Amino acid sequence: MSSSRLRFGVLGAADIGLRRTIPALIADPDIDVTAIASRDAAKAARFAEGFGCEAVTGYDALLSRDDIDAVYIPVPVMLHTEWVEAALLRGKHVLVEKPLAATRSRTEELIDLARSRGLVLMENFTSLHHAQHAAVMKQLDEGAIGELRSLSAAFTIPPKAEGDIRYQPDVGGGALLDIGIYPLRAALHILGPELQVVGAVLRHERRRDVVLSGHVLLTTPQGVVADLAFGMEHAYRAEYTLYGTTGRLRLDRAFTPPETHLPRLEITRQDTNEVLTLPADAQFANLVRQFALSARRDTGQLARHHADAVLQADLVERVMDAARVCPC
Repeated sequence: MSSSRLRFGVLGAADIGLRRTIPALIADPDIDVTAIASRDAAKAARFAEGFGCEAVTGYDALLSRDDIDAVYIPVPVMLHTEWVEAALLRGKHVLVEKPLAATRSRTEELIDLARSRGLVLMENFTSLHHAQHAAVMKQLDEGAIGELRSLSAAFTIPPKAEGDIRYQPDVGGGALLDIGIYPLRAALHILGPELQVVGAVLRHERRRDVVLSGHVLLTTPQGVVADLAFGMEHAYRAEYTLYGTTGRLRLDRAFTPPETHLPRLEITRQDTNEVLTLPADAQFANLVRQFALSARRDTGQLARHHADAVLQADLVERVMDAARVCPC
């Protein structure tokens, strides 16, 4: 890189980027946000003005610039692979919204491309970069609830406006790829990489040809079970509960806590109920910092990121293969 700071371009004006990721990029001391691109010139100008950077019309125009070292890609899910590949071929480091790709094979291809060109490629999967999950694992390792027997996790949101991209299967990908990967990733994080799919049910809406919600049952080879729920037709939930031989541990706001949120770990045993209040943490800033450090030098974290992305894509595919699809 020719600059002492990592020069970022933003490919797309998605809401998650505007609310959370771009402010985290701007706040990082080793990053300059140089330009924001949109296919709509007026939208690009409006958002670039708000962040004090240059507006660019069109994604290709952004990737052609020599004053950009890395790109953040928050376009809809089904467009990720196209633009990640284009950015890597132009020699840009890439931070892309989750999931990196819809299939294991495509995920592996993009990771191999990034490695072959010496570029950083990371999913913007911020939730596990919050310190609350390390605190959960510490309690589990110390035997706070005895031996782990099962995990229950849920991430559900209320219905969106009719035109929301989540309802466009060839663009937004539906509830499994956009929302279901949160509890799936939590199960991988807590229970490990050898999860087997016992069964799944997906509610598929005929009118818009899209999955609205689902339930998934997983197990480890030792019989520790994960019961997962997700969807975009429910009241809001973002939580998981671990059940052990001597108690249970519950974490609320597990996936999308605000930076000011003080996480609460509720540990319930036969005769006691203990609540641990944890410090607030900035998961977006944590991931952005790790990306910036990885672009400067090998921090030893990229291989783990890539392995997790492949495991996640593989699990999503196996869930889809095993699922009973219920039309609605």
